Amino acid sequence: MTMKTSQPLITIRDLVKGYQDNGEKGVVAYGGKLNVRPAYQRAFVYNPDDRDRVMLSVYNNMPLNSIYWAINPDGSYEVIDGQQRIMSICQFITNDDGYGNPIAIDFNGRNTQTFEGLSADKQKDILDYKLQVYVCDGTDDEKLDWFHTINIAGKQMTNQELLNANYTGQWLTSAKQFFSKKNNNEAIAIAYYNNDDKKTLLNLSADRVLGDMGSLGEKANRQLLLELALNWCINANPLEYVQIKDYMGKHRFDNDARELIEYFKRVIDWVKHTFINYRNDMKGLDWGILYNSYHHINFDAKKIEEKLKYLYDLYDTDPDGLKKKGFYEYCLSDDRTLIWHRAFSDKQKKQAYENQGKKCAKCRKHFPLNKLDGHHKKAFADGGETTIANCVMLCENCHADFHAQKR
Repeated sequence: MTMKTSQPLITIRDLVKGYQDNGEKGVVAYGGKLNVRPAYQRAFVYNPDDRDRVMLSVYNNMPLNSIYWAINPDGSYEVIDGQQRIMSICQFITNDDGYGNPIAIDFNGRNTQTFEGLSADKQKDILDYKLQVYVCDGTDDEKLDWFHTINIAGKQMTNQELLNANYTGQWLTSAKQFFSKKNNNEAIAIAYYNNDDKKTLLNLSADRVLGDMGSLGEKANRQLLLELALNWCINANPLEYVQIKDYMGKHRFDNDARELIEYFKRVIDWVKHTFINYRNDMKGLDWGILYNSYHHINFDAKKIEEKLKYLYDLYDTDPDGLKKKGFYEYCLSDDRTLIWHRAFSDKQKKQAYENQGKKCAKCRKHFPLNKLDGHHKKAFADGGETTIANCVMLCENCHADFHAQKR
């Protein structure tokens, strides 16, 4: 199928018919046939100045940027790009900012006016204003490619928001209710290691184009938590799901997102039972990826805590040889390359050099520091640690002799 686009004649009068803003339950317009903002989609992100500029353009009969809709199998429509412009228009016409507050705009530089305060002729001009709307009809992949192409200006959408626009349905509504609510977000609450002190296992990173989005709730509202959970889940089934869109396409018409939600709960529960003490470094680790690799192994949580305590104590006294980021996976895998640098740092070598009187540890001759090599007393391959206590400085000849003897 080749994607088709059409340009129906849509006036503001047509658009605002049946407009309803039900908050997190969604926003509809165009006689109830247009899904402006699906349930638990990102909230209205324009500020009052943005909204005023939209209405000033309409008031002065100046063109707005194009708006894009997708047609659904049942003949209804979804807004793909232009949600903020549509909401700005509908909020002004209905004189409600979504929170029950009236909207008045300074159109003439002298006083602010609501829609009802405008003259009858000006009201008619605004209601008869023609919107440049493009409607697309095609396969999911065709529409998704199109969405990426048009998402180049204004309040840009995250990758997950683009996917959400393409895979609407009961599954997505259920998933967003759990993962995407800005306030009272159940997924965020579950991911607190301890709800009393709000120490979280999550640290969502926004795309650079979005800038700083504030709290976890703000980021969840932009679908970053849903995207994280989906990334974890498809990693668990890489042969079945190569990309997030594969998972969403398969489950699009499910009655709910129970499978994904229960998976997320299992991941968080496993973390809390495997690691019995919270440390700040737990925030933002890829827990789902670790769960996928290691949850089938029976771990002794107390022994894992002993390993972690040893590593953190060592890090406090001699951090240079350690890779702190790998501590948690090391406790699951015993892969020493995750936590140890093989080579000694300059700081460690200098300290060992001072400790042995600025001499070669074997021949006891004096050398400048740059003429000595850092050497593991207990070989790294045999479990030796990259610490000052396990470091000796050897001259070039003694170092070569040692390795020749080992061979």
